[in-house]
Amino acid sequence: MTIAIYGRKIDPDFYETIKSFFIFLKQNQVRMFIYEPFYKFLHNQAQIQILQSDLVFFNQPKDLNNEIDFMFSIGGDGTFLETIYFVRDKGIPIVGINSGRLGFLADISQENVNTALEQIFAGNYQITERSLLQLQTSNNLFGDFNYALNEVTILKKDSSSMINIQAYVNNEFLNNYWVDGIIISTPTGSTAYSLSVGGPIITPDSKNFIINPIAPHTLTVRPLIVPDNNELTFIVKGRSNIFLATLDYRSAFFDSSVELVVKKADFNIKTLKLCDRSFFTTLREKLMWGADLRPKFENKS
Repeated sequence: MTIAIYGRKIDPDFYETIKSFFIFLKQNQVRMFIYEPFYKFLHNQAQIQILQSDLVFFNQPKDLNNEIDFMFSIGGDGTFLETIYFVRDKGIPIVGINSGRLGFLADISQENVNTALEQIFAGNYQITERSLLQLQTSNNLFGDFNYALNEVTILKKDSSSMINIQAYVNNEFLNNYWVDGIIISTPTGSTAYSLSVGGPIITPDSKNFIINPIAPHTLTVRPLIVPDNNELTFIVKGRSNIFLATLDYRSAFFDSSVELVVKKADFNIKTLKLCDRSFFTTLREKLMWGADLRPKFENKS
């Protein structure tokens, strides 16, 4: 088996887990590609030695090839999103190991890493596919990789007055949004930024986009779910004439001359799901559904 490993920094309380992780890989004769800055962090700061003679470093997407069976993301959901930049359309399934706190994408917890590895090597997993958004602009705002797994957002640049976003669905006028911004979310992103501003949760296999306004001036404006075979166009106006667009963790400024077109990407991202877990399991755990969180009061009478 050949795997790639991407990460940034990890906290000291995860050091023993990552040591066990690499010991398992060596014992099972796994060939490893590892993100070079992450290797340097582990070696120089965490003092973790990776005893692998045929270790291969990668720094750019072109350093990875199709012989890789899995891409392991070590970190949180932000780290998981960064792996998309490297995996792209290569079809490499991503395995998310959570070294932090809340994680919908990086859903293998610290205490379950060894068990998860055993299940993966035993073939006890499923591969699921998640849709991406593609952002098109005349000035190629995000260079050669203009895709997002969670969301595209359009925002005002600072704390100035609200902006006006004209929205079109397949060139049909939808609405003039007077807002602080707008989120166009995938089903995967429904549990991210969109959720924090009151958007709905939809299952990862839903074939939809969520159009979710941020702080709309008109109270009747609400999140809208549309099929993901639609093409969405946005024209932005405002007093400052400079606005902010984001693709997941990346951001860029643009002016009112730029039209933003959002549509479904022509490829999906593969993710690994253990057979004993489901999307609803993750929801219950991360959002503590079903738990009684009411404070307990003692009757002192």
